Amino acid sequence: MNNRLVISFLFLFFVSCESQKADMIIHNGMIYTMNDLNPTTEAVAISSGKIIALGKYTDLDPLITPRTKIINLRGATMTPGIIEGHGHFYGLGLAKMQLDLSKTESYQDLVDMVSDAVENSKPGEWILGRGWHQSKWNDDKNDFVKGFQTHEQLSEISPNNPVWLKHASGHAGFANQKAMDIAGVNKETEFGFGGEIIKDLSGKPTGVFNERAQGLISEKVENNLSEDSDLRAIELAVKASLENGVTSFHDAGIGRRTIEVLREAINKDILKVRIYAMLTSRDTTLLNEWYKKGPEIGTGGDLLTIRSIKINADGALGSRGAWLIDEYSDRPGHYGMPTQSMDYVYSVAKQGIKSGFQVNSHAIGDKANREILNEYEKVFNEHPELAIDHRWRIEHAQHVAPDDIPRFGRLKVIPSIQGIHMSSDRPWAINRLGQKRIEESAYVWRDLINYGAVLINGSDVPVEPIDPIASFYASTTRKTLKGLPDIGYEPKQKMTRIEALKSYTINAAYGAFEDQIKGSIEIGKYADFTVFSQNLITIPEEKILDTKVLYTIVNGVVEYQAN
Repeated sequence: MNNRLVISFLFLFFVSCESQKADMIIHNGMIYTMNDLNPTTEAVAISSGKIIALGKYTDLDPLITPRTKIINLRGATMTPGIIEGHGHFYGLGLAKMQLDLSKTESYQDLVDMVSDAVENSKPGEWILGRGWHQSKWNDDKNDFVKGFQTHEQLSEISPNNPVWLKHASGHAGFANQKAMDIAGVNKETEFGFGGEIIKDLSGKPTGVFNERAQGLISEKVENNLSEDSDLRAIELAVKASLENGVTSFHDAGIGRRTIEVLREAINKDILKVRIYAMLTSRDTTLLNEWYKKGPEIGTGGDLLTIRSIKINADGALGSRGAWLIDEYSDRPGHYGMPTQSMDYVYSVAKQGIKSGFQVNSHAIGDKANREILNEYEKVFNEHPELAIDHRWRIEHAQHVAPDDIPRFGRLKVIPSIQGIHMSSDRPWAINRLGQKRIEESAYVWRDLINYGAVLINGSDVPVEPIDPIASFYASTTRKTLKGLPDIGYEPKQKMTRIEALKSYTINAAYGAFEDQIKGSIEIGKYADFTVFSQNLITIPEEKILDTKVLYTIVNGVVEYQAN
């Protein structure tokens, strides 16, 4: 550190000492700041929810009063508060109230779980669940239709209860006959742009609804949720976030109802996690309202910010809805599908930049990524004065054609990736894309970084568990959570551990225009911290997944402490 920087640090420290006393001091551990100029520190002092000093513990004595809370880390590791870079907050809570189908290993497992739920439900009550993935089942797929199971078994065990089970990806759903009857879906029902009702050779619906066609069933479900379920979902999402060390959450696509319940949660002091929300582009009325009034920044002491719009360009690889340049290797003649037209994407992007909104687009397939980059570039060229610091994002960027990889850095488009998707999806995703595409263009994190892109990380919860340690492990090892394969999948695409930690802290803050208030441990920023049981930067690779969250601190308050 040069003399000028030393003098500046000492000045800030002594100003802090003179003007404030500490509510809390944290020390005696490895504290990673995510500030390249001062990468680690021995101790941190907090007052009124903000960081007021950092340095040697003994130098902080003047800030201590009888009321100062001293947290001795006892060798544990502290980082800036973990920021979930892409998830669905309300969906996380709602999933906690439904059947968890993520561990099913066969269609029969799913049927058995629903059967148990039916026995404990009243006739007519909806049975809801999430997390099944047919590509992870050990079933003989010969009886499947277009790669999916059919509803007959499900309908047989639940003739009087409507059943709606979301795919792990969230991009498909599975209904029984009762649910389809309620929705008025039959052999004659068709769905147009952006969705698919999977039908057998006779034209009968199989119960599987892909992409936007899910709305035929889900709107009936939403109309039957209890009034208490919304706030309960938020409470459960807060609890799950804090237990996993998450202090901030980028909510990827919210509508009017979720906005209302988040405001209610703030008013009732339920919301303990900072939310950076993206408006869903599926509600044009909602968007038009927000275009007129502009972004909302820092509500409730920076608990809620709404300054971005979420576009949906395609589906997911798991449901074969991801939009590809070339056909699916395991479904010839099928290319996935766009779920919003590029004309509409352009319209939203153009109005968004004029109204001061960041634009973030879901794009998984290489065709979707290319088309979104094209529309972004068009808008940037048309409005260069507004695109100087746009920080627009592509959510997932899972499969990117080699020619398009450099465009992220050149256009300053942020890839908001989910390391855990590689771990969960890679074993079966090769069947969708084939060897060449999976090696050259899927989960290409190192290539994106090398071309100057700033990566954000997350889990896409409830698609995956919110656990940042699992995603950190996947990002740095390129292995499944079982430690396979030995060298990782396409190991040249690994992130370093520091890069992975930055993707969950300062990079994620940058991707939300919040890097001046959080994302690193620096004087003046919010006292949002995560304390881990082990040093994620130095421990042996095989021990990473044994790491536990010991403390989650938000605004200088311990909101979670492990037993």
